[in-house]
Amino acid sequence: MTGQPAPDAELDEALALVNGDRAYAAAAASSSQPQPQPESGPVPQSYPRSSPQSDPETASAPAAPSARLAGTAPSPGPGISPAPDRADGEHRDITPWPAARARAGRAAPGPASDPVPVPLDRAIGLILAAPLTALTDLPSFDTSAMDGWAVAGPGPWHVRADGVLAGHGRPDALADGEAVRIATGARIPQDATAVLRSEHGRTDDKARLHALREVVPGQDIRPRGQECRSGDHLLPAGALVTPAVLGLAAAAGYDTLPVVRRPRAEVLVLGDELLTEGLPHEGLIRDALGPMLPPWLHALGAEVTAVRRLGDDAEALHRAITGSTADLIVTTGGTASGPVDHVHPTLRRIGADLLVDGVAVRPGHPMLLARTRPGQHLVGLPGNPLAAVSGLLTLAEPLLRTLSGRASGCGGPSTYTAPLRDDVHGHPYDTRLVPVTLRADRAVPLRFNGPAMLRGIAAADGLAVVPPGGARKGQELEILDLPWAVPDVGAGIGMGSGTGMGSGTGSHPEPFEGSGTGTRTSTRPVAEPGAEAGVETGVDVEERFT
Repeated sequence: MTGQPAPDAELDEALALVNGDRAYAAAAASSSQPQPQPESGPVPQSYPRSSPQSDPETASAPAAPSARLAGTAPSPGPGISPAPDRADGEHRDITPWPAARARAGRAAPGPASDPVPVPLDRAIGLILAAPLTALTDLPSFDTSAMDGWAVAGPGPWHVRADGVLAGHGRPDALADGEAVRIATGARIPQDATAVLRSEHGRTDDKARLHALREVVPGQDIRPRGQECRSGDHLLPAGALVTPAVLGLAAAAGYDTLPVVRRPRAEVLVLGDELLTEGLPHEGLIRDALGPMLPPWLHALGAEVTAVRRLGDDAEALHRAITGSTADLIVTTGGTASGPVDHVHPTLRRIGADLLVDGVAVRPGHPMLLARTRPGQHLVGLPGNPLAAVSGLLTLAEPLLRTLSGRASGCGGPSTYTAPLRDDVHGHPYDTRLVPVTLRADRAVPLRFNGPAMLRGIAAADGLAVVPPGGARKGQELEILDLPWAVPDVGAGIGMGSGTGMGSGTGSHPEPFEGSGTGTRTSTRPVAEPGAEAGVETGVDVEERFT
């Protein structure tokens, strides 16, 4: 797995921005940045690619240029593809970050499977494939909301000797002036006018009940159909099955739920330099993505069926992709143009449709999305850990949301906005995703945010979406939530490590995931030394925006 060093002009721009020399940065950008060009459209490009198409949804968003050496050559005009940035001579049409997420979300026509009925105790975390419709009135009969007496007419009342308990059949009707002891949830006798709570009444030595406060007709009675009537639509298709949804379904009369099965995902870990245990040594480093990606994909709605270590082996990669039956293949590393970066050549070899080839986001810009065959997609993540996280949330999350049948805003990482507590440097023309923690309704940028770093994301509540050029203190930014920022309600076995060739991961109930927009405050401690200052020192300029 190799990357490309940033050109000198780009480094000069980044250094100028870090040092606060905006005028110099602007001059550097104007000398090396090509003119804006229309973004290639959603029509898939098979190898070799045809001419770019216009994307109506994103035509107004110019494509960010690929990195290149500064020089005196004229900039390409509008509509001209940028210069080749891969060793194979292919052009990379960089996609703006919002457009890349939108394209990934519509890459698949719909859920990965037809609806399947699942017992309630196995449906947690899955997605409703059909609307949840009430099979009965709720409640299905008039019930008592409190322990006390069911009374008829004005008091005082003569108390009958028997009582009414929950779960018993229809009680005898009450006549005016009568009362009967009743428990919460018990069926209300016919002709009862109200329930008098135990603490609001007293009985005398003649077994007569006296009210200690005014009795209002209908008080503390839950009327039949108060919550819903039979046939009412309770939840839409695409809703996440949470514990509350299970309770509602059971109350509404369901024994099974129609759900969409989780899309199957397979992870292919590439790179000869990766170790699975022990300390790094002699040019070898520990594999961080093999342990991290399976539970993260599971939290995004996938069933991870295998994690395979392939090294830098083109033939092994070809066999793994062509032999996979997963709905989604996720590769790590190998998306750049180095001598052992085999993802593009392999996709070309199998005739894959390249949907996204590079995204104007830092870290993670060499990410890609391809359709390997009908019903199967591949997301190529960069090899650097934080860059891989960026690719996961940019391309894999929207695709998995569609494949799992999630309605918009139901499940997956939620988005919300929060004002920045500190300034954040920006890339000259790309979006940045910066780990932040939330304190007093403000987003605090975390210090360790280089593409190869996980220290910041491990302490983060979300990723701030920083526009090109950076953001100032107090500016409202979109925040991408992280799956673990919401408690996991699954109670099954944990995820297996599954890092051996052909090894699989365990399965367990899906975690509860938040949705919607708004602001929120974290209660997590900042585990990152120096993060409270929001400074970005400790990251080499060369790798800051990789």
